[in-house]
Amino acid sequence: MRMSIGTALAILVLCVCNITVLASDCVILLHGLARTDASMEKLASVLSQEGFEVVNVSYPSRQYPVEELSKIAVERGLSKCPGDGTIHFVTHSLGGILIRYYLEKNDLEGLGRVVMLAPPNQGSEVVDNLRDVPGFTLINGPAGSQLGTDKDSISSKLGPVHFELGVIAGTESMNPILSQYLPNPDDGKVSVESTKVEGMSDFITVPHSHPFVMRAQEAIKQVVSFLRTGSFIHEKP
Repeated sequence: MRMSIGTALAILVLCVCNITVLASDCVILLHGLARTDASMEKLASVLSQEGFEVVNVSYPSRQYPVEELSKIAVERGLSKCPGDGTIHFVTHSLGGILIRYYLEKNDLEGLGRVVMLAPPNQGSEVVDNLRDVPGFTLINGPAGSQLGTDKDSISSKLGPVHFELGVIAGTESMNPILSQYLPNPDDGKVSVESTKVEGMSDFITVPHSHPFVMRAQEAIKQVVSFLRTGSFIHEKP
């Protein structure tokens, strides 16, 4: 039976689309402390529309220290990515520390780019001041207590990054009580300065707060830009 030209074109388009999806890069999303994968759903949706294969990981952020969470979260994501493609990471808050710790301890073949949203790369003074307050560990778990700025904090034990990294910091706070512990500007949980890390490829700020920066349209636009080009979109003077 002869195939019509229209049918042949439809099949060709379908095949091309399937090839595009299969060849797309995989992006692993790692949420922050005391959050779930639901907090990254908007970002996941946009990245999927952009053609990326997206793995939105949920992990028990309040149950284990960073050393254990890192392996749990990262390898949970890796297990769901295609085995032969480029693997990127987009993280929020604690998620950035998890991928830093993992990549310092492990070689990852096929690693692409990493974008961190509001990461406590140099720790947070909020933890320094509130860590010993009753209930802090109950709410934030063992990993939360590791995010200070002292010499025993996890950030003090991690070295410079040796991968392609873009950092997005928030400059607006919705929590004036916590902000009083932080150098300005800050996002209510970490200062802008503390998000930076030696070796990062690009850095940009957005006018959003820590809990919601990963849902902000402007931040998501910057995430897509870095994943595609290795740089953020900076306003010209």
